[in-house]
Amino acid sequence: MTKVDVLLGLQWGDEGKGKIVDFLANKYDVVARFQGGPNAGHTIIFDGKKFVLHQIPSGIFRPEIKNIIGNGVVLDPVIFRQEIEKLKTEGLNPVDNLYISQRTQIIIPTHKMLDIAYEHQKGEKKIGSTLKGIGPTYQDKIARIGLRVGDILLADFKTRYNGLKSTHQEILSKMGADTEVVNEDEFFDSIDYLRQFNLTQTEYLIDEEIKKGSKILAEGAQGSLLDVDFGSYPFVTSSTTTASGACSGLGVAPGNIGEVFGIFKAYCTRVGSGPFPTELLDGVGERLRASGSEFGATTGRPRRCGWVDLPALKYAIMINGVTRLFMMKADVLSGFDEIKVCTGYILEDGEVSDKLPLALEKVKPVYKTLPGWSEEIVELNELDVLPASLVDYMNYLEQELQVPITILSVGPDRSQTIIREDIFS
Repeated sequence: MTKVDVLLGLQWGDEGKGKIVDFLANKYDVVARFQGGPNAGHTIIFDGKKFVLHQIPSGIFRPEIKNIIGNGVVLDPVIFRQEIEKLKTEGLNPVDNLYISQRTQIIIPTHKMLDIAYEHQKGEKKIGSTLKGIGPTYQDKIARIGLRVGDILLADFKTRYNGLKSTHQEILSKMGADTEVVNEDEFFDSIDYLRQFNLTQTEYLIDEEIKKGSKILAEGAQGSLLDVDFGSYPFVTSSTTTASGACSGLGVAPGNIGEVFGIFKAYCTRVGSGPFPTELLDGVGERLRASGSEFGATTGRPRRCGWVDLPALKYAIMINGVTRLFMMKADVLSGFDEIKVCTGYILEDGEVSDKLPLALEKVKPVYKTLPGWSEEIVELNELDVLPASLVDYMNYLEQELQVPITILSVGPDRSQTIIREDIFS
């Protein structure tokens, strides 16, 4: 039997998980998404082409790999169809190597209508939702009234759909929101399209792969600081983005979890509302945004940018049991004379703490300044030619975080990746 490795983000999402999953995929037999939905945007670049995946696992570009959409995911059939058709234009046919859990919850059109109405109702307290219907779909899952992929195989699916739609319309009516559903034909066409795929109980499939010794990678979406329990609540997503989500989102026993790969940027970003202690509201922040092309892959919104936050990273490492770190976008910091690292927070009462508080919006960061580097590194592919200040920066982070940085990304392309330690030898 083998263990299931987990790959997830340690910040507020957008860390570069898609690139790393694609980069590592040839080491695995199975790649499985365990939570989130079309609110995710995993960007993959290779051979001069750029792809953005929202619901489909990032191993889909390797036809020899089984890709699984797990029960912890929420699936929008319309967006799913659009993604598949776009992949087909590139010569891929994911029908044969993509498996979808029959327990996966379905996003229906009124879920998105509810998402918009709820966000509008919050006014200035809005959380910055992607408005893809994610929250209302998970809400229905917990309320035990949602629709699942397996339901589309039943003769009375449309009756079940109409019942849920009526429930949503009643809520929308009471909120004073529009109740008319548009593009319903497109939704049902996409449901028909979905039926051609391998719709199965993927927990059994994963168990079979574990028993026969297959290498399995569980792919997370968003980031640990957006976890519904341990993130900056209420400015979080609606799913479990931490390593425990791989167990509940795929049906994997805790004892079958192996390595936990934590992805983080050499700096930090956040999309939407919510606390962000190291956010830079000045020219430095603008420079990071421009150099890093920091715009949301799903929404196109500009990302808020800031320095690396050690207390937040230590917290994410702790709750996930991270065994390896992968540092992304080091190339964006080229040209900075100095780099700052948040080492702690000044709390409301003046006390300095290195722990992540519940009231994160009320802290002020304490910084340590390190020397930057002027060299461009996007063309470098060997450790011994990296700028000394970059090596020192990584060594400092490793010492503070007590977890090795084994992969360094120096550019967006699959090829712009440096292995510091061979984790598969």
